[in-house]
Amino acid sequence: MILSLILLFTGLAGMSFSFVWIIRKGNNNRLTRLFGVCQLSIILWLISQLLIIFSVTIQQKRISYTIGNFGISFFAPFWLMFSAEYTELPSRKFFRIMPVVSLSSVILVTTDNVFHLYYSVFETDKIEYAFGFYIYQAIYYICIVSAMILMFVRKKRITQVGLLILSTAIPLAVNTLTVTKVINVRIELTPLFFAFSSIMILIAISRYGLLDINSIAMKDVIDNLDTGVIIYTPDGRISYKNNFINENLSGTDFPDVPEVLINGKYLSFRHSHCDNNGKRVAEIVTVNDVTEYHRLSIEKERSRIAQEIHDSAGHTFTMINSISRILEAEIRKPKPDKDSMLEYIHELDGLSRSGITQLRCSINNLRDENFMTSVTQAVKTVADALREIDVDLCIQGEDNGKYDFCIREVYENTREAVTNSVRYSGAERIDIIIKFSPEYLELYILDNGRGCECILEHGGLSGIRKRTEKFGGNVKFSSVYGEGFSVIMKIPSRSDFVS
Repeated sequence: MILSLILLFTGLAGMSFSFVWIIRKGNNNRLTRLFGVCQLSIILWLISQLLIIFSVTIQQKRISYTIGNFGISFFAPFWLMFSAEYTELPSRKFFRIMPVVSLSSVILVTTDNVFHLYYSVFETDKIEYAFGFYIYQAIYYICIVSAMILMFVRKKRITQVGLLILSTAIPLAVNTLTVTKVINVRIELTPLFFAFSSIMILIAISRYGLLDINSIAMKDVIDNLDTGVIIYTPDGRISYKNNFINENLSGTDFPDVPEVLINGKYLSFRHSHCDNNGKRVAEIVTVNDVTEYHRLSIEKERSRIAQEIHDSAGHTFTMINSISRILEAEIRKPKPDKDSMLEYIHELDGLSRSGITQLRCSINNLRDENFMTSVTQAVKTVADALREIDVDLCIQGEDNGKYDFCIREVYENTREAVTNSVRYSGAERIDIIIKFSPEYLELYILDNGRGCECILEHGGLSGIRKRTEKFGGNVKFSSVYGEGFSVIMKIPSRSDFVS
């Protein structure tokens, strides 16, 4: 009897300590609550074993056995629920009916005085079980074994799973062997092995992060992000997908491209990898829904075009209309001044060509965003829009995407520069040179127009300077009358630019 008491107190102390540890280390979430119920159930069973030893009357003995049955009634079903939650089983909501098993067992035990469905004989020195006891014992064993199989098959963290399985399997095996008399001893060995279980659980919690608040919280956060997360193993298998991926990209191949239109949504993909001691252990793909960004970009572009037409094209067409009326008035004169009329016609030609260039650039920008994929393509789009002037585009170095951060600004600067050449310089040729280097992007736009003696930076040239200096770059405008106009821009790479 003394040895039995020692074993019981050892098991009870171990399980109580692990339960307190769970309350202290765990956080208030479903996984921790389920695990806590399992621990508390074992504590109830161990307390009942102590009470049985000291029970004298039949009533005391029945109360002691009832407490133990309550513990077992809750442990097995809740252990299965815990394993489903721990392994993130997709259909784990189904297991939420398991408390019904516990409740029905409690009702069966508490009404045994009336119906005798659990004990056929319950006396001070003799106890015999009825069919209800064996039915529920079978259910309990099925729950516990199913939980262990589930954790083994769907193992997430092999060390944690191993400790959890051992903490349950060993006491279960010892209890089975003692009940079936395979191990025939006078003392109850199961409590001692529950003490062993508590040690396994404490190791899993303290050493291997079981119920760790950080890992649980981070998983919940990642699961519910508005950004998709996919993790690949080194051999290319998908090991994890969060809810965003399951809801938006289920059954879809994930392309190795920056952005793609899938199921009516614009999705951007970013690939990265995770290394451990110099060895690649995972590849991570993050997916963002940028549909709203595209919608806002289109709206912003429409507003920009409307403003541009109002400010630039509208002004151009107003001037054309005004000069046309002057021409009409000149023609109606008895003796029209032909030289004056020719001058007006040349001015109309320049204005119309400038207006057409502006409209082409604006319409291309609205209808097709493909040119925004690289600096080279953006500049080429502007050059291709010009029909009335010869354009020579020269590219030096490799456009490797290092300067993708300033594609739009380079495009707008180039468009403004060539539009000015068409509108004011009377140029017949424009040379555009792009130089790519590790430190700088350099852009030269040179025309052979009439040039000017004094450069005034109004809206267009001022805009070029602002867009360039936004990235820590600099711009130089130069001109000699009769020798054309030049724009030279220099933008540092991201690593060299500190905002």
